[in-house]
Amino acid sequence: MNTIIIKPLVTEKSMMDVSKGKYAFVVAKDARKNAIKLAIKEQFGVTVTSVAINNVKGKTKRVGIRRVEVDRPTVKKATVTVKKGEKIALFEPGGTEENEKKEKKK
Repeated sequence: MNTIIIKPLVTEKSMMDVSKGKYAFVVAKDARKNAIKLAIKEQFGVTVTSVAINNVKGKTKRVGIRRVEVDRPTVKKATVTVKKGEKIALFEPGGTEENEKKEKKK
């Protein structure tokens, strides 16, 4: 299996869930819950308590002046709940880059 975690999913709804300890990711279509759990643990160093998976069917979208139909891809989303008190810095306001810059200035 190639990479399991494709990218973090940053939407209004997913960012509201961050305060509850839930983080959303777009994952590979053939990824299973256990594989996602291990990948999150390795990459971010947090304890995962649960993983919920949602397959989102692709839709057609009209784009441009001529209103050409373009197909959106089908994706698999995983919502990961981490242990209480733990956080993934990627989703925090400012992200990891801003925090590193602040630490260097001090």
